[in-house]
Amino acid sequence: MSRLLIHPSAPDQDGRIHCVTPQSAGWHYVGFEAFKIQKGQALVRQTGDVEQCIVLVSGKARVKAGEYDCGIIGERMSPFEGGPHSVYVPPHSEWLLEAVTDCEIGLCSAPAKGGKPPRYLAPGPVEQRGQGTNARFVSNILPDDSPHAEALLVVEVITPGGHWSSYPPHKHDTDHPPQETYLEETYYHRLKRGSGFAIQRVYTDDLSLNETMAVSDGDVVLVPKGYHPVGAPHGFDLYYLNVMAGPVRLWKFTMAPEHAHLVYK
Repeated sequence: MSRLLIHPSAPDQDGRIHCVTPQSAGWHYVGFEAFKIQKGQALVRQTGDVEQCIVLVSGKARVKAGEYDCGIIGERMSPFEGGPHSVYVPPHSEWLLEAVTDCEIGLCSAPAKGGKPPRYLAPGPVEQRGQGTNARFVSNILPDDSPHAEALLVVEVITPGGHWSSYPPHKHDTDHPPQETYLEETYYHRLKRGSGFAIQRVYTDDLSLNETMAVSDGDVVLVPKGYHPVGAPHGFDLYYLNVMAGPVRLWKFTMAPEHAHLVYK
């Protein structure tokens, strides 16, 4: 099995099904966890030296970060039904989440120094990128122009069945701003039907990394470097939650040269 493809585990006592750390991934910045917790269950965490973004993939919950009480947030019972409700929590903080319904949580993290306050992040407008079978629908949670985080970049994408996403292939593995920025990345995949598969390829120009993976519902894909396009087969709508971080909080990429005749929008 590819070292870049991580299947979910059975929920632990906290409901955690994924735990990606910089140490386990073999990189420096991005951490990601996913939880499936039951109605009435509470989750308490300390952020330590990282900032975190709590994303309600589905469900409703009350979230408190220190003295900051977001109240009850969330509205969708599926990631395919509406926009993301999220909470930013700075380093050296404690947060509490109490599930009002069954919940699926994505927990995104990256090293930070502190200085940003906790903040509720309401759903924003949905942006269509691409045309035809390259069309997909993007909800920015923490884009690079957001002032509400130090290091994290977080985004959700819906790719309709039969369409491509993260396409044309692009990479962000060179620390050469403003032309290109080094950003590690995780993809948390969900398939609307709960079955079937999507395809993700991760590869470099010299093919020293060249892996093509059949992604199932609930899988995580690591992107340490290289290009990383995604394909959703006809009849299987795909959701993914992206987490990115690196030395500079800026998303600048280079498109694969053989796709230079295409326009990235």
